[in-house]
Amino acid sequence: MQATSSQKIVVLEEEGVTLAQGFKAGGMHCGVKRKRLDLGYIVSEVPASVAGVYTTNIFQAAPLLVTQESIAKENKIQAILVNSGNANACTGEQGLKDAYAMQKQFAVQLGVKDHHVAVTSTGVIGELLPMEKIQAGISEILLEEYEAQDNFLQAILTTDTCVKHTAVQLQIDGKTISIGGAAKGSGMIHPNMATMLGFVTTDANVAHEDLLTALRDITNQTFNMITVDGDTSTNDMVLVMANGLAGNDQLTKDHPEWDTFVSGLKMVSESLAKKIARDGEGATKLVEVEVNGAFSKEAATVVGKSIISSNLVKTAIYGTDPNWGRIVTAAGYSGVPIEPNKIQVAIGPYKVFENGMPSVFVEEEVKKYMESENVKISVELNQGDFSATAWGCDLTYDYVKINASYRT
Repeated sequence: MQATSSQKIVVLEEEGVTLAQGFKAGGMHCGVKRKRLDLGYIVSEVPASVAGVYTTNIFQAAPLLVTQESIAKENKIQAILVNSGNANACTGEQGLKDAYAMQKQFAVQLGVKDHHVAVTSTGVIGELLPMEKIQAGISEILLEEYEAQDNFLQAILTTDTCVKHTAVQLQIDGKTISIGGAAKGSGMIHPNMATMLGFVTTDANVAHEDLLTALRDITNQTFNMITVDGDTSTNDMVLVMANGLAGNDQLTKDHPEWDTFVSGLKMVSESLAKKIARDGEGATKLVEVEVNGAFSKEAATVVGKSIISSNLVKTAIYGTDPNWGRIVTAAGYSGVPIEPNKIQVAIGPYKVFENGMPSVFVEEEVKKYMESENVKISVELNQGDFSATAWGCDLTYDYVKINASYRT
């Protein structure tokens, strides 16, 4: 537990989507996957204001289409149902029917409106859902034995090696506000909206339009700044549910403590994004690229993502090779008009490139630094006052092994 210095926000890394008042979660094994849990849920005591961001991949999976349609009816949901092991993507009309069937069955069990249930799936693309197994699971999923945040966290995983969750608490209008999050993602990570799957719950009372605006802006600074392999999934989605049970005055962008809430939401999102990047398939390191001195925020973002996405940079980091040439090359082909003779590059505390020329450094010292689990690359463009940070991971032999046999 820790409190930030700039805001009275307490970080609770062991907590997650069930910290906020009125939320419960759980998960079970229904048989989509051979042994691991594969069906999970989050439920709010009352309908919650909801905001979502979704993949820009033109092949959007059936659950995303159903969820977006449902949310559009009144911008509220009360539950989320998730299956892993099968993406229900590229499955045509039957895929849509199956997603609606999942939604309706869970809504009936909860006693809520159909469109108050969001559905989402993750896993293999192009295979129909085993609906008999899923429907049998849904009929039992609310049993007390399956109710546990860890069960939910396990149920949403595919190739992930660990669960990903975090939470914060803050004070607004004299009320304690909780914001908790959970995510899954390890491969097919190069979001152009969000991540593989992300779920955030809060008991704050928040106006829908302002919540959506905040989520979109935060997504661009967090989930959209990570990459593992350059692939944007068909199923990417982040949903935020705000049920208002904390009893604060409604938060809008004009509320005096709006920035405090947004800071808390960003902290949760950034923490989840970094955990996804660190858990990239086969990864051994979390890599952070910080770009400073750009002439615009967009320029800093583009340069940062160009470097973090470079397979040559990623393999050099895996091999602990301080090959600064790959870093400046990636910056150079980013499309941003930069001035080569002004750039400075550092790997950790070691300056390796300056003013168009290599710096003098002790290679053994830099290699030793690059053996750590967290590697930072700093790039100073010296063209302005804007900055951006991107996160990714190294590229290893295991990434190829995992994806070469993904369906088997």
